[in-house]
Amino acid sequence: MAKKGNRVQVILECTEHKESGMPGMSRYITTKNKKNTTERLVLKKFNPVLRKVTEHKEIK
Repeated sequence: MAKKGNRVQVILECTEHKESGMPGMSRYITTKNKKNTTERLVLKKFNPVLRKVTEHKEIK
């Protein structure tokens, strides 16, 4: 039987990179359970362009 579709793929984008004006962007793809986590996901991930750990927020 097929599984229920509670898990969805989301894209996380760096917030500091947008403000810095540097070319390129830092994005990560992950999954979340939309039933348990209804609000937008915010995680700290490494940004290779800025060379530091920054906040990445879910984009739609």
